[in-house]
Amino acid sequence: MKRTSPDSPVALVTGAGRRLGRHIALALAGAGFDIVVHHNASAAGARRTVREVEMMEQRAFAVRGNIARKREVARFVRLAREKFGRIDVLVNNAAIFTEGTILDTTEDDFDTTLDINLKGMFLCSQAVAPIMLKQRKGEIVNIVSLGGLQPWSQHLPYSVAKAGAVMLTKCMAKSLAPDIRVNGIAPGTIIMEGEEDPSLRHVAVKGIPLKKYGSPSDITDLVVYLATAARYMTGQILVVDGGRSLLF
Repeated sequence: MKRTSPDSPVALVTGAGRRLGRHIALALAGAGFDIVVHHNASAAGARRTVREVEMMEQRAFAVRGNIARKREVARFVRLAREKFGRIDVLVNNAAIFTEGTILDTTEDDFDTTLDINLKGMFLCSQAVAPIMLKQRKGEIVNIVSLGGLQPWSQHLPYSVAKAGAVMLTKCMAKSLAPDIRVNGIAPGTIIMEGEEDPSLRHVAVKGIPLKKYGSPSDITDLVVYLATAARYMTGQILVVDGGRSLLF
């Protein structure tokens, strides 16, 4: 494992033990970041991400915590700072995808979805922002969703939470400038080869102007760009959906 200097950039990625979060962590490691691999229930996946980052000769360690609980967020952010001394990038990726309409969504499902997909994003950002302000630099990348820009009535709690995440991104960008940039990425249908739930229903590919689904690299390339090169961009929601939103 490479012994990087205390000035090496550090990224904290929530939900990095599986699916898109793991791909984001590995892409940032490939760009020269040391990685804080957050997880809640995916301990084995987090260990795998750590090993893969270390194979890329970057430092990594895993932290566990429920992002909807302020005390747990404060704990793993403190551990991250103690381990690496800094946090340069926060990627708010952790989320759950829930189904339900206005007629059949339960109160518990609504509360849980908003707690994780919106409140969790707020709490993680609130915990990391003072560190970045003290450094006088930082980037927060929020993984929102096309469902936060369109009314996905069959996924009401998810769509509502992600709509809140869009506005949270804009409010944070305005509040934290000029030292911290805050941007969001709104993916369309991204296929995770080998990790797909066979029961998950996707929009028909014929309904996408580019006639194909997205891949993790379509998102991770943009995360790396925002983390390393988007010096004159903040408060933006970047849609990566193959043109699907044009037909809504």
